[in-house]
Amino acid sequence: MATLNHTSFTLVRCILVGIPGMEASHSWISIPFCSMYMIALLGNGLLLFIIIKEQSLHEPMYMFLAMLAVADVLLSTATMPKTLSIFWFNTREIAFSACFTQMFIIHFIFVAESAILLAMAFDRYVAICDPLKYITILTLSKIWKITAASVIRGVLLVGSLTFFLKRLPYCGPNVIYHTFCEHMGIAWLACADITLNIWYGLTVALLTTGLDVVFIVVSYILILQAIFRLPSKDARLKALGTCGSHICVILMFYIPAFFSIFAYRFGGANIPHYIHVLLANIFVIVPPMLNPIVYGVRTRQIRERVIQELCKAGKWF
Repeated sequence: MATLNHTSFTLVRCILVGIPGMEASHSWISIPFCSMYMIALLGNGLLLFIIIKEQSLHEPMYMFLAMLAVADVLLSTATMPKTLSIFWFNTREIAFSACFTQMFIIHFIFVAESAILLAMAFDRYVAICDPLKYITILTLSKIWKITAASVIRGVLLVGSLTFFLKRLPYCGPNVIYHTFCEHMGIAWLACADITLNIWYGLTVALLTTGLDVVFIVVSYILILQAIFRLPSKDARLKALGTCGSHICVILMFYIPAFFSIFAYRFGGANIPHYIHVLLANIFVIVPPMLNPIVYGVRTRQIRERVIQELCKAGKWF
């Protein structure tokens, strides 16, 4: 039964089930989840350290990469500690206000990270299609303006999602069949019609990340056209290699995210609920784990600096 009080929320706390139907395997599932989280923290932390320390990496592409690393750390940290506490200690309770806070952070970072990936695609477009104007187009002030616009967009849109959820009455079940709080998980707890929330949430997703994907695809079509017009085979291979790492990161981010967005609303009973939850967890932990690995392997400057730092650490020990 839900616990009641007399604040604006009817529910005081919620119960996070974890992965429905797989409760007996939680301790085993926690092993890869914890390992991926540790790798994500270590990899992104090392990436940030290298970019901040190395003066030659203070360029637009690496600044966007540093922003991506920060977003990855925040996204995984907003979800994994609570998820692991459910798996290890069965601490399923979460304050309803904390649930809203977690939801806001997760969706805000998702929108912000999508904007960062779009900015990275634009960076590659300018670098390959109009390299002579690269320095004048992507100045430091413009990078900060892009960052500020991304933050403002995320706050306004995710804030409106939160507002529409807060105005609903919550007087029924307080069980969320998930490992963390997200928009639709909270919406299903309401004692009212949530059709507006379903469609508004989908509209926000399509007008933000959906449009970002469209612009990213257009950017890479133009980039590929420019690459295949390059006279040198080596130059074409180098440009394709750089873009290939970006495309891998983009696919890792958007595929599970959009599957989760649409399956949660339209999948119904056709998709087992544990599949929804597992894919949602893959979305918040696998890209943060793989992004620094992909960029570390594919980007020569970062790879060389990482090797140097590891050699220094080895000598010190």
